[in-house]
Amino acid sequence: MPERVLVTGAAGFIGSHCSAALVEAGYQVVGLDNFDPFYDRATKEQGIAPLLESPAFELVEGDIRNRDTVGPLMNDVDVILHLAARAGVRPSIDEPLVYTSVNIDGTVQLLDCATRAGVSRFVFGSSSSVYGDATPVPFREDAPALSPISPYAATKRAGELLCDVYVHLHKLRIASLRFFTVYGPRQRPDLAIHKFTRLLANRERIQQYGDGSTERDYTHVDDIVGGVMGAIEWTERGGAGMEIFNLGESRSISLRALVTTIANAMGVEPAIDKVPMQPGDVQRTFADISKARRDLGYDPQVTIEDGIRDFVRWYKETNGS
Repeated sequence: MPERVLVTGAAGFIGSHCSAALVEAGYQVVGLDNFDPFYDRATKEQGIAPLLESPAFELVEGDIRNRDTVGPLMNDVDVILHLAARAGVRPSIDEPLVYTSVNIDGTVQLLDCATRAGVSRFVFGSSSSVYGDATPVPFREDAPALSPISPYAATKRAGELLCDVYVHLHKLRIASLRFFTVYGPRQRPDLAIHKFTRLLANRERIQQYGDGSTERDYTHVDDIVGGVMGAIEWTERGGAGMEIFNLGESRSISLRALVTTIANAMGVEPAIDKVPMQPGDVQRTFADISKARRDLGYDPQVTIEDGIRDFVRWYKETNGS
């Protein structure tokens, strides 16, 4: 019998890509999503539409905080891939209570329902933002990560700690994946690469926060999917325990260079307005991925240059520009 995977946030950017890969690999997938209005529902529906034609995929609309929804979905589940979350550093500063409710309460609900149903394998989608601004680069998983600088980052670190508690109490096997700035086709429209591409396509000005020297380890969604699949397989091996894995490209690019790379791919000249740095933004992210390479078989292949060209092609095909 094929393994059955519960994917939370299945209609989201990363969730829809992972769900498609799982179905293609022969898993049975139950996708849970509440279609939160953080961004347009139609965008999510478009991303998930091809999966709805597969008998190996079932979509359930509901909230991870609702026990009446989550509890029954645990029946016959072999592993949980928990990707549902309120994402975004800057919005979390304006709505911290929403972020703690979804990201902390929702994670506890899933962990608790899983243990009561006897589901012991769990993959948690965390974030590189947990490292804050005080961690030396490249970021290693054994860094303390004690000083997140946004509510979003704090909720993701809290999720990791809660996973660790459930491992201790209930002997689960959990892989916590720290994603590093994921991009690619169907990326959320509020994120930098999508936003800059849209502005450049419309010949609008780009707001550059700070002097353009901030750096991010941008990671293509295809590489993230590879890491997630490796983590699901990892949960089959060994006994109870939790491990944290960085999923990045292990290369950083500055904001200034990112804008130039996108503009070159689109064949336009960017118009830039410099504005102050925003609260909650870190100066640099850069992943040490040696642990994920060793234990998950993680092997990122998409360079930022190739990934940007891929994204621009998708954007033009999707938007007709």
